[in-house]
Amino acid sequence: MTTLFEPAYAKVNLTLDVLGKREDGYHDVKSIMQTISLRDDIELDIGTGKPWVLRCDKEGIPCDERNLAWKAAKLYLDTMGKDPDGIEIRITKRIPSEAGLGGGSSDAAAVLRALNRHYGDPLSIWALAELGAGVGSDVPFCVVGGTMMCEGRGERMRKLPDLPDCVFVVVKPDFPISTPELFRKIDEKVIGQRPDHQAMESALLAGDLEKVCHGLCNVFDPVVTEDHLELNYIKSVFSTYGAIGHQMSGSGSAVYCMVSEFEIAAVICNMLRGNYPQVFIAKPV
Repeated sequence: MTTLFEPAYAKVNLTLDVLGKREDGYHDVKSIMQTISLRDDIELDIGTGKPWVLRCDKEGIPCDERNLAWKAAKLYLDTMGKDPDGIEIRITKRIPSEAGLGGGSSDAAAVLRALNRHYGDPLSIWALAELGAGVGSDVPFCVVGGTMMCEGRGERMRKLPDLPDCVFVVVKPDFPISTPELFRKIDEKVIGQRPDHQAMESALLAGDLEKVCHGLCNVFDPVVTEDHLELNYIKSVFSTYGAIGHQMSGSGSAVYCMVSEFEIAAVICNMLRGNYPQVFIAKPV
């Protein structure tokens, strides 16, 4: 039996725009995504000689074929024609669920990277990302990571300059978001402000953190905030205690801010932890 270890990093959306509904029922999106150091840890036992098992240390996470990590393992092994003679997947969960932080997608991506490495890297990282699109929309980005422009359903990716050095504070409020419901709402609304992707790319190229923060924009943010005004409270704490910029990630409900120094992040954390137990400090990865 062989045991593999792989980190599964969370993602945030620096920009997120919804461009319209496709014939297949999905929506075309355009988003600049960034991996951050908040992470789950994945362990894979290959060759257990037993039926497949998935274990997670957090309640409420499906531990069967519904889990994206399980789906990723099955897709990789079926595609490559490999028989692992039994697998056990163990997930140490730190990324909050239903948060817009890509936790499930990141777990799936980590499984794909671990299995590909185990079998001698037959697929390039980009081919592995393409395979990951069969598991979920955010999986291709989570396979590659870094700072990326993602388009289509998320499967068309282009590497961007690295994010300037900074610190993230991520807060997960205690309410979930229904992504299908959110897409339905956005289809019915006139979007007032859309991201300026060209300006964001220029800011990244210049390494200008203030301009990056000025360009943060997620078309879902005002739609979610309309129904959950406590997001305004969290953002006001961010701004009061030194955040350069803030935004909701993905379809929410997690919101994040970006600051220049760890000490500022620590103060913001202390101001929010009493009301929000799920507060995290992270760095770009």
